[in-house]
Amino acid sequence: MGWQVRRGRQGPMTDSVAEGHFEIVNNLGLHARAATKLVQLASTFACEVEIAREGQKANAKSVMGVLLLCGAKGTIVDVTARGPSSEEAVRAIGQLIASKFGESS
Repeated sequence: MGWQVRRGRQGPMTDSVAEGHFEIVNNLGLHARAATKLVQLASTFACEVEIAREGQKANAKSVMGVLLLCGAKGTIVDVTARGPSSEEAVRAIGQLIASKFGESS
């Protein structure tokens, strides 16, 4: 689990792409409060952020989209960010997930 950076093609429209693979570790999984925290964090970055689970993708800046992924404890999610601050976005989301969304369990 972790994240990596992939650079876009060379040229004037080059955007960096960062990707991360993270395990949901909090007992309640990706429930409403956790999804809201993830969306609030993703929304602070100018880049596009997508979260996916088993091929199902959602805009990480949409609470409904994130909730529809139904991420229980142990679920692996893929986070992809494209554009400015993509590396920082994936790193921050990974840290939020690893911190159990600030929950004690």
